[in-house]
Amino acid sequence: MSQEIILDTQLQQTRNLAWWLYLIHGASFVFSLGAFSFIPLIINYVKRDEAAGTFVYSHHSWMIRSFWWYVAWIVVGAILWITLIGIPLALVVWGVAWLWKAYRLLRGFLDLNNNKPVPM
Repeated sequence: MSQEIILDTQLQQTRNLAWWLYLIHGASFVFSLGAFSFIPLIINYVKRDEAAGTFVYSHHSWMIRSFWWYVAWIVVGAILWITLIGIPLALVVWGVAWLWKAYRLLRGFLDLNNNKPVPM
């Protein structure tokens, strides 16, 4: 016996928006290393409350947290870069931050497609 999730129109619209936001975050991440992710970030903040009480809410929070942690690690890398001695370490920090952000975007996107919340 299989279980089927029935999505109402409002939930489907919020899910579709989150899907597009993942794509925009991903495109920004690939083409500008996340420099233009502030655009979908603003939409995440504005639309998150509309998804309250649904699994989509966790996806908005996931994208918001991913953005701010990525920014924090980029700043840490920049501080290391400025020290000149820390340049190799800065490159490592930036590389790990890039991989981590790529993982977060892919994990969230796949969970959204499976109608599952992301872990909080």
